[in-house]
Amino acid sequence: MNETDEQQNVNDPTAEGQADTSSVTEENDAVRDDMLEIPDVETEVALMKDQLLRALAEAENVRRRAARDKEDALKYSISSFARDLLAVADNLQRALETLSDDKTEELSSEVKSFLEGVIMTEKELLNVFEKHGIKKITPLGEKFDHGFHQAMLEMESNEHPAGTVVQLMQAGYILNDRLLRPALVGVAKASEDKEEQVEDN
Repeated sequence: MNETDEQQNVNDPTAEGQADTSSVTEENDAVRDDMLEIPDVETEVALMKDQLLRALAEAENVRRRAARDKEDALKYSISSFARDLLAVADNLQRALETLSDDKTEELSSEVKSFLEGVIMTEKELLNVFEKHGIKKITPLGEKFDHGFHQAMLEMESNEHPAGTVVQLMQAGYILNDRLLRPALVGVAKASEDKEEQVEDN
């Protein structure tokens, strides 16, 4: 190619126009590709948002579970110690039950003072129990409850409805509404006369 041809090509506006058009087309294709990728970006953002919300919810659940476990540990950590002390309360109660009211009048002043000390000790022990969330269960006259009572025997009764606690053999205890020891009880059942009347009717 000679110098004249080169000059013609340089000065040819058609060649420049083709180059510009090609450049614009490439830019348009790039923009179109970017626009095609936008839905994918939106989907990815939605997915990441969902994952973030799930992670936050899981973290909140873990926090609540940890707080509940901590609270339970504080409320029920003395369970074993409390169970060991129940025997002390039982022995104090048995000591008091050995003396009826009419017998106490015959006692000497020293023995009466000793008895008063035992009564005060039992009362103080129960106060300490209550302070720490331990409550005594004495369900005489109440309806039998499998959750808190253990039936040791059934007794025929015309005075009480069937299923009523009519005898207390050993007091039960709960710790902050959780059973430490069930109350050992005797439960009323319908007498044979009543059962026969029901069958006849």
